[in-house]
Amino acid sequence: MVVVATFSSNIHRVQQVINAAVACGRKVLVNGRSMVANTVVARQLGYLQIPAETLIELRELRDLPRSEVVVITTGSQGEPLSVLSRMAMDDYRKLPLETGDTVILSSSFIPGNEKAISRLINLLYRRGAEVFYEKTSEVHVSGHASQEELKLVLSLTRPHCFVPIHGEYRHLVKHAQLATSMGVAAERVQVLENGQPLLVSINGLRLEERVATGRIFIDGKGVGDVGMMELRDRRHLANHGLVMVLLGINQNDGAILYGPELVTRGFVVEEENTEFLDEARQELCQMLEEHSLEVLSDWEEMQAEVRKTLRRFFNRHIDRRPLILPVIFEQ
Repeated sequence: MVVVATFSSNIHRVQQVINAAVACGRKVLVNGRSMVANTVVARQLGYLQIPAETLIELRELRDLPRSEVVVITTGSQGEPLSVLSRMAMDDYRKLPLETGDTVILSSSFIPGNEKAISRLINLLYRRGAEVFYEKTSEVHVSGHASQEELKLVLSLTRPHCFVPIHGEYRHLVKHAQLATSMGVAAERVQVLENGQPLLVSINGLRLEERVATGRIFIDGKGVGDVGMMELRDRRHLANHGLVMVLLGINQNDGAILYGPELVTRGFVVEEENTEFLDEARQELCQMLEEHSLEVLSDWEEMQAEVRKTLRRFFNRHIDRRPLILPVIFEQ
């Protein structure tokens, strides 16, 4: 069985796969929600030509030799819930992969998806499949228009105003320059960034005041209430752990009434590092003895000194940077 994974929006690529399947005498199974939906619409509009006897349903697969079937599906970017990913994890009983099957990833590696795609390829090989993708095989040509094709579109449409909207910033700039070279006036060509509104009127183009854009973090029932500071602390906790310092001080004479006690989470195993934590406590005690009553009675100053002392100690001894949370009680 041959499995071809591509973007469901790339109808021309789907047609190419169908043509190849017909030429080889194979039946075609279209699988995946978006792939099926786009195929139905494309056929209704006349953009996709599939011989009636070529297309099969999933239930018909068991009655055909696997060597006579081509499956067109999605998941070429390693999307975790896609049909291809489920097949790779042996979690799609209706369409299992077997040793000797061929999987073709007909797409480029979109930046940011490399790790997911590499994991997918490894899983496919674990199922015994042979995998072809752009870095090892000449099975994919970009579906994005080249410069000459973009020129053709500009010459056919002859836009009065032009705003490139797809690609990274360097792509937008080059596309804008191309439009200018094709006769669009420079004052009617505008490169935008996310959050930059553009007013289009009979008078031309005008930039409006920027608006806030970007990702909004949803945490439980809260939407956008967790800011960058909170996310930074969470990352710090995840990477380095937490050390809580419990300390009781007499506000009148600066005497230590309790502690310092160190409580750690995700930093070191307390039972196995008692000597190390005792050394840290001694370091804190020495710091407290060296400071004046004025410093000891200032909560913020005291917390800063505790953090600084422990940060230096941990960095010097084990080269770690836990989140240090002093809790100071005064009496």
